[in-house]
Amino acid sequence: MNNKCPWCGSDKAQINLWLKDDFLTKEDFHICECLNCGLLYTMPRPPKEKIGDYYKSEEYYSHQENKKGFIPRLYESIKKVNLRHKYKIATKGLEVGTLLDIGCGVGDFLHTAENKGWQCTGVEPSDDAKEIAHKRMKAPIYRSEQLEQLPDKSFDLITMWHVLEHVDDLKWQIEQLQRLVKPNGRIVIAVPNYKSYDGQFYKEHWAAYDVPRHLNHFSRNTITKIFKANNLILERTTKLVWDAYYISFMSEQYRNHAFPLIRGAFRGLVSNCKARRSGEWSSLVYIFHPKTENPK
Repeated sequence: MNNKCPWCGSDKAQINLWLKDDFLTKEDFHICECLNCGLLYTMPRPPKEKIGDYYKSEEYYSHQENKKGFIPRLYESIKKVNLRHKYKIATKGLEVGTLLDIGCGVGDFLHTAENKGWQCTGVEPSDDAKEIAHKRMKAPIYRSEQLEQLPDKSFDLITMWHVLEHVDDLKWQIEQLQRLVKPNGRIVIAVPNYKSYDGQFYKEHWAAYDVPRHLNHFSRNTITKIFKANNLILERTTKLVWDAYYISFMSEQYRNHAFPLIRGAFRGLVSNCKARRSGEWSSLVYIFHPKTENPK
């Protein structure tokens, strides 16, 4: 089994946490910290041909449409608010142009952007999600391995909303981002932040570790260094406030506590209050631009 860091290739690491796949299989995993670059990564990493099995659940909300019940309805309501917020974050200061959403799922963000006049393209590995996305919009949707077929320097805006943590080959993925973004373009990356209050509070039950679906776990320091190595410079960071509540709710469920919605709402509120001082929000959005050009 390859225990090397998926980013720098170092075999010098320490185990930071032992945890289970609380969401689905109850299998045991651990999270390693690379002593060279600082990246946290999940071990053991499932083979590519088997990773899809860990997403096969009726409760995997990110690919569910028209689910019944209070929690799915609440999730959908908050998602609509979040989508408007994401669109403002991603497009602030940009003129309408070409947009690539990697890991587009059922096309929620693409659909929002397309209605605003953007020329959209999506990338999505799930056939079920792609089928839903195709029915909703005109945008072409490609598989992940087809990313290399897209022309160089062809997108004004590239987004990855909670996707980079799922990526098996970080080097290849970030090289593709650097290749595809226009010289004056923008890359927007949203990932969980394990240094947040809720991440530190829930520890091995923190839902945003989501092993083994989440293969990589980022702090502000590690993601900035990784992107800088590909001449992508951090312009600014911002937050996704609602994520703290959803992640805390899921974490309470994993701990088998009574009233997880109430407990999760309280813990999410505490996390957001603390983040106003520390900057360590439950989910952080990073906005990068190519090094050689001035950002818009």
